[in-house]
Amino acid sequence: MLLIRPARASDAEVVLKILTDSFTPYLERMDRKPAPMLADYASHIAAGEVWVAEAESQVLGMLGLIPEADHLLLDVVAVSPTVQGQGNGKLLLKFTDEHARALGLDEVRLFTNEVMTENLTYYPRHGFVETHRAVDGEHRRDFFSKRL
Repeated sequence: MLLIRPARASDAEVVLKILTDSFTPYLERMDRKPAPMLADYASHIAAGEVWVAEAESQVLGMLGLIPEADHLLLDVVAVSPTVQGQGNGKLLLKFTDEHARALGLDEVRLFTNEVMTENLTYYPRHGFVETHRAVDGEHRRDFFSKRL
């Protein structure tokens, strides 16, 4: 059974490993590392913005969730490649919806890099609607929203 809990400082290393393992396949399509591979997750964990999914005391996935005034930003979701394709991402997205509702928010937003083409079909299968595409700093992104 998958348990989703707030990340602790001691989870920072495994969170970074999951992110690195999950995003490395995209590097050959990109001209720079994706933003999640560059973030300071120790700070995000300290701010209460990171959740981990574990089974049998092993962290298998993570979420970056940032509450905004009118929505919850799903900043990142990653599942260890060793357990991808087993429904863990779906469970993390379901938790995201539940967390947003618990915060009194009725919308979840996210963005993805346009070269991560798998995400362009994955998120709509889970209720997200593409709202727009834009250049955000050095990244070309697709933005999605889901009303709860």
